[in-house]
Amino acid sequence: MQLHTLKPAKGSTHKEKRIGRGEASGKGGTSTKGNKGGQSRAGYKSKMAHEGGQMPIQRRIPKRGFKNPHRIEYKVLNLGQIDHIIEKYGFTEISAENLYINGLLNQTDLIKILGNGELKKAVTFKVNAISEKAKAAIEAVGGNVEIVK
Repeated sequence: MQLHTLKPAKGSTHKEKRIGRGEASGKGGTSTKGNKGGQSRAGYKSKMAHEGGQMPIQRRIPKRGFKNPHRIEYKVLNLGQIDHIIEKYGFTEISAENLYINGLLNQTDLIKILGNGELKKAVTFKVNAISEKAKAAIEAVGGNVEIVK
């Protein structure tokens, strides 16, 4: 074998298609791109939500309501749920760190305590918000509440 006798393997190479080089080539005219329009042009890029002239779905469907950009979303816990959590995990303090470590909420969640249910043990609360009814119930059992911002 010598360098001047080397050839690629049979079938590994092929001629490139010469598009748009006249009708005789079989690939002239529309250059294999169908008919006229944006898709046959160079640099075509389909626009997001373009439906070919049909009114796009986000414009066909009516808009309703209002999203308040200043809404503060809390993870709500009722006293009954907290009592169950205290029994299960043996907490002496309900705080975002304790709940996060035990996989009960995400690290960025804000906690609000509501007064539905009954608390049996005195526990310290470090929460972001609390209802008046819940605060009264916690203090009646002997617990205390600290609001954390």
